[in-house]
Amino acid sequence: MFESLQERLGSILNGLTGRGALSEADVSAALREVRRALLEADVALEVVRSFTDKVREKAVGAAVLKSIKPGQMVVKIVHDELVGMLGAEGVAIDLNAPAPVVIMMVGLQGSGKTTTSAKIAKRLTERQNKKVLMASLDTRRPAAQEQLRQLGEQVKVATLPMVEGQTPVDIARRAVQAAKLGGHDVVILDTAGRTHIDEPLMVEMADIKKVSSPHEILLVADSLTGQDAVNLAKSFDERVGITGLVLTRMDGDGRGGAALSMRAVTGKPIKLIGTGEKMDGLEEFHPKRIADRILGMGDIISLVEKAAENIDAEQAAAMAKKMQSGKFDLNDLAGQLQQMSKMGGMGGIMGMMPGMGKMKDQMAAAGLDDKMFGRQLAIISSMTKAERANPDILKHSRKKRIAAGSGTDAAEINKLLKMHRGMADMMKAMGGKGKGGGLMRGMMGGLAQKMGLGGMMPGGMGGPGGMMGGGMPDLSRMGPKQLEALQKQAQAAGLGGMKGLPGGLPGGGGLPGLPGGIKLPGLPGSGGGLPMLGKNAPGKKK
Repeated sequence: MFESLQERLGSILNGLTGRGALSEADVSAALREVRRALLEADVALEVVRSFTDKVREKAVGAAVLKSIKPGQMVVKIVHDELVGMLGAEGVAIDLNAPAPVVIMMVGLQGSGKTTTSAKIAKRLTERQNKKVLMASLDTRRPAAQEQLRQLGEQVKVATLPMVEGQTPVDIARRAVQAAKLGGHDVVILDTAGRTHIDEPLMVEMADIKKVSSPHEILLVADSLTGQDAVNLAKSFDERVGITGLVLTRMDGDGRGGAALSMRAVTGKPIKLIGTGEKMDGLEEFHPKRIADRILGMGDIISLVEKAAENIDAEQAAAMAKKMQSGKFDLNDLAGQLQQMSKMGGMGGIMGMMPGMGKMKDQMAAAGLDDKMFGRQLAIISSMTKAERANPDILKHSRKKRIAAGSGTDAAEINKLLKMHRGMADMMKAMGGKGKGGGLMRGMMGGLAQKMGLGGMMPGGMGGPGGMMGGGMPDLSRMGPKQLEALQKQAQAAGLGGMKGLPGGLPGGGGLPGLPGGIKLPGLPGSGGGLPMLGKNAPGKKK
């Protein structure tokens, strides 16, 4: 969604951070570019003006011009103002009212109200254990009520039975009554939309509001509509009074102006964002995380939350045991690839990792995309059980059969096997009892703790040097001698490429096919890497 804006702002702010000192003219020139970038991203003019004025006021102050790194100070100010524009804190759907809590969904036709209603119902049922009833008030659009009924079946949420000839106001009244009698916690009213705002639509919304007394009125807006979405939000707020916004199609290639403008113009919080067609494609809106993504700082918290939701704890425990014994076969690799696709695929994961925005073109050129993972899974699926458990038996005739079965060729099979071999060697290093093995066990223990899988990985690293018990070494607390010792440990584990270790995770490797390697998120500096898959990966022939 914010790709073009991310690229523009990234290049402008990188120009500032590279300088030793900043003059008032430098800041003004950069802010002119920021203003142009925001306008091109379809952000409302009044919002852009207010944003740049606030940044200029703070950025031209003595504190910035006299600070040690004025460029980074300006980036921080831009980040803080971006968070302010989006709303300082994330606001969830408010259910703090007597049951049944009525949530009224409003918006134009085609904005995704019906699908979003089902997504919210699924979310409330699964995450908050609420008993939800959905009701379609759309009597004009053909099969609108049938669509909601089918979505209700899909997400296992009750829907109000249809009665021919009832008006939307009658249906709303009946839905609230049925929810009271059925002991439901929440009622979601999916109202009708129009292709444009008109008087009959607004009168109908006001009448429905009167009979159902909704606690939440959520405006569902398509984030691809840009400026028009801002005018839409204003109109609905003036006539009906909305309590929050839901932006759909945030995974699209729109310019993101609606998301940045609507909160600032209406003063109403963006509560949820739709990130895909699937029923779990709905996320809470966290202003700081979105600002981090726009400025290319990544969104590690969301990535870890996604991982925690999608990673099966039992599978992870079994995998950890396998790692301890140093085993890693093609079934395990297939499991890893499936987990990645569940977390949103390569694009979804990379979008949340710091500095990854610039890597997308390189990744596309290297053929690293979700289709590649699909082909790799097809190759593994075309193997026999014995071949998956023991890839060493794969000779030419077997590869020929697998290639025919998976619609690939021998070169792709060899690439997959090479990748697997590097990962398998890494697992052996983790399971080893030497110094290198201790290092790797400590790292993986730390990651397991962060994922909420503590106790599954072998013990931590202990000892001096600011090591965090059972987790990753805290590099910020270590002196040069301790860093040197850690570097030697890493090299003993077969992790070459240790440049830039202070301030980063050891291991200069990266994902296959990418120059320089992709850096691991969440740690200061840029020296980190995904150690198992880089230029210096163990098992890779030189």
